[in-house]
Amino acid sequence: MEEIEVPTEHLHENIQEHAEHSRERWIMMVALTAALLAVLAAVSALMAGHHSNEATIDQIKASDQWTYYQAKGIKSAVLESKTELLREMGKSVSEKDEEKIKEYRKEQKEIEKKATELQQSSQRHLDLHHGIAQSVAIFQIAIAMCAIAVLTRKKQLWYGSLLLGVIGSALLLMPFL
Repeated sequence: MEEIEVPTEHLHENIQEHAEHSRERWIMMVALTAALLAVLAAVSALMAGHHSNEATIDQIKASDQWTYYQAKGIKSAVLESKTELLREMGKSVSEKDEEKIKEYRKEQKEIEKKATELQQSSQRHLDLHHGIAQSVAIFQIAIAMCAIAVLTRKKQLWYGSLLLGVIGSALLLMPFL
């Protein structure tokens, strides 16, 4: 999974330039809003990337555990075949082999439990990633709306960007609630 980029730096610079030349006080407030939204977008992008990485790492660990599970299964099957063959030939089977088969089965249960836990952890991180990535997108839209508000001198667009900022913040905070 790739990192989320926040390509809104040029919009923020444009807003800042207009705010410096404007005599309208609300334009400066829009610039401050855009700066705050850019910080929130950057934090969200970092968090989304972190959860994406953790999901990948946990999935790799789960795959390793499933491979280990299969290896124990193969060892068990080979040993079971050996014991069956010995029985068919009328020879005695060592108690050590019987114990080893039971040990392999027990180990497989433990490995299966760990692999399942890692898969669930991976899914939780992936779910967090998706939710936080949505907040990044909403913050980016809000920043763009700030720029449009300054360029068109329409306060309603700024108010809309504030509303989107609240929605993006809620999405960002939801995993912690």
